[in-house]
Amino acid sequence: MRADARPADVAMTPDEPDPPSWDADTAVEQLYAAHWRGLVRLSVLLLHDQALAEETVQDAFVALHGRWRRLRDPAKALAYLRQSVVNRSRSALRHRGVVERHVAAARPVEPLPGADEPVLARARRQTVLDAMALLPTRQREVLALRHYLDLSEAEIADALGISRGAVKSHASRGAAALRGLLAEESTDENGTES
Repeated sequence: MRADARPADVAMTPDEPDPPSWDADTAVEQLYAAHWRGLVRLSVLLLHDQALAEETVQDAFVALHGRWRRLRDPAKALAYLRQSVVNRSRSALRHRGVVERHVAAARPVEPLPGADEPVLARARRQTVLDAMALLPTRQREVLALRHYLDLSEAEIADALGISRGAVKSHASRGAAALRGLLAEESTDENGTES
């Protein structure tokens, strides 16, 4: 092999005759075995998506199989595959861009929060904390473990040393009492029940 020869200029495998004498099945089989992994790496570099890169390379091999008889120079089949992978990767990137633009355009624009939103959120949080402080200790503990730590009934029962039935009872009563306290607070602030 010449020192300046590129891989595309040489026979693809030493055991097979020159590529021009291969049929489509043999050509694709030999090229796939020798170059699939490298072509996928090339496509991954372009797409940053392993699954899409593998699909792109697979499509390039399928296209080569279908065009094998029409290739002007079957010895350059690897160059054809590389070009096909690059072109298909570009097409996939363009398609991804179009999809992302349409998804972004279809997504409703959420209104920006008002300047007073942090103050209102803090006030709502403080209202809930004040209402929680008015609950009996066990109900407050169960609600805090359930909603703050997201524990299951069994985990709450273990943490508090009570039965799961007691956890259910305290959670139900505490939630009802908390709703009532928050409704009263809302009525006091607005003058009417909301």
